Amino acid sequence: MEINLLKSLPKSKRNIEKRLEAKDLTIIQEAKKFGKMYWDGPREYGYGGYYYDGRWRAVAKDFIAQYNLKPGMKVLDVGCGKGFLVKDLMIECPGLDVVGLDVSQYALLNCEKSLVGKLHYGNAKKLLFPSSSFDLVLSLNTIHNLNENNAVKALKEIVRVSKGNSFVQVDSYLNKNQKEIFESWVLTAQFHDYPKGWKRLFKKANYTGDYFWTIIE
Repeated sequence: MEINLLKSLPKSKRNIEKRLEAKDLTIIQEAKKFGKMYWDGPREYGYGGYYYDGRWRAVAKDFIAQYNLKPGMKVLDVGCGKGFLVKDLMIECPGLDVVGLDVSQYALLNCEKSLVGKLHYGNAKKLLFPSSSFDLVLSLNTIHNLNENNAVKALKEIVRVSKGNSFVQVDSYLNKNQKEIFESWVLTAQFHDYPKGWKRLFKKANYTGDYFWTIIE
């Protein structure tokens, strides 16, 4: 089902023209390392500083309500970064067992002390968990960083390790103008498409969970 579960997240301010002017192959290659420059370097390399400010708490509440999450249930966040949503899910639902996974060793090593032991290194295309391990599997703005074949593998893995509930959000656009803006801004996405193209990919992967789009305007 198409559902906007990140509607409570504040919109990021983006200087598209400045990013486009600075964008070159060197910056793209550095951003794709998902290291210090991507998370906490200058804005042209990625986030321009990614710090906890509690903005994910409202989103966490929406996930808890949508999927009726309770203490003792297990949640996996694939592509968790520094683990801000992991933290806020546990704050908003004490006793919820939340695990994060990411390919960025820098992000994992620079998480808050309270998250040590909750965040793990791993790749979305091969989740090292038994089938049906989690009551909910999330992946926000991560799957598009894989090529098409690996995106299919990741979606299949999300379905495999979940007990039925999953949610992914990916880069997309609704018209030509939005596509041009996206391509001016994007640094790390390998696969992106209009919603119709993503839905074809979901079908190819037999992805049966919920989804929504990150659209830059």
